[in-house]
Amino acid sequence: MITPKTLFLDFSRRTKLRIRGNDRLRFLNGQVTNDLRKASESAAMEACVLNAKGKMNAHIFVSTGPDCFFVDTDPELRERLLARLERYVIADDVQIDDLTDQLSIFHVLSPVAPTLSNCRLVSARRFSDAGWDIWTDRAAHDAVSQHLSSRFEVLDSSAAEIMRIEQGIPRWGRELTEEIIPIEANLEERAISYEKGCYIGQEVISRLKMSGQTNKRLRGLISLREVPLGPGMKLAATSGKEVGWITSATRSQRIGKEIALGYVKRGFNDSGAKLETRAPEGGGEARLPAEVVPLPFV
Repeated sequence: MITPKTLFLDFSRRTKLRIRGNDRLRFLNGQVTNDLRKASESAAMEACVLNAKGKMNAHIFVSTGPDCFFVDTDPELRERLLARLERYVIADDVQIDDLTDQLSIFHVLSPVAPTLSNCRLVSARRFSDAGWDIWTDRAAHDAVSQHLSSRFEVLDSSAAEIMRIEQGIPRWGRELTEEIIPIEANLEERAISYEKGCYIGQEVISRLKMSGQTNKRLRGLISLREVPLGPGMKLAATSGKEVGWITSATRSQRIGKEIALGYVKRGFNDSGAKLETRAPEGGGEARLPAEVVPLPFV
């Protein structure tokens, strides 16, 4: 039996912030959905930054350092997240440093921590399986990359995207946008604490928890004719009513099907529901049958 090699990814393009100051815990805990009182140096905590309407400003990972918090998020949110956080620093003893160009992050998909020197190791569940973030100075990026390549197999961006979709992990710019409430993206178990104190957007999140209902939910979709699905395709019920849209799509070799992630409105998003896809605006009227399935696919 051949044992598959451990995989690693290079996340060095991600935005990296350091938050310092005596008020850093109170300040940052008032900005994010998870309870940073439980954060540690050895494990990263997933969280969301919201606006007052409960919609997403950012999806982040947070860990602690000596007298600071380290925050990382998607590359395209570098300026927006920094400005969003700084807007709420009023009389707080808080300093926010942008370390994006000074630090690198690698991620190893393994339950066992890799052995590396002069690096900060933090456990992080960025996919379905356990993994480890490796934080290092940017000057050491190439040396660390070569060391990891000698022991593990690099997972390129295309393969990582397929794995992400198979596991139903939402991504900023696809499933996660400033129009989405994190519960709609199935992030409640990963990124939300319902027991912590107040934070911006909490009222909306608490109300949704009490009602147990959202207008839409992120769901898995399978093409019933083995024809590729595509981001931007509209989803319609058999009656013709538009009920959602596709956000990401790929072919999964592991299950041998054309699959997709998409948002489907309440009443039409139960597993087994039959829908049809419609090409994006201006793309013709080709219609393909699809079925709603549970996430993750794999």
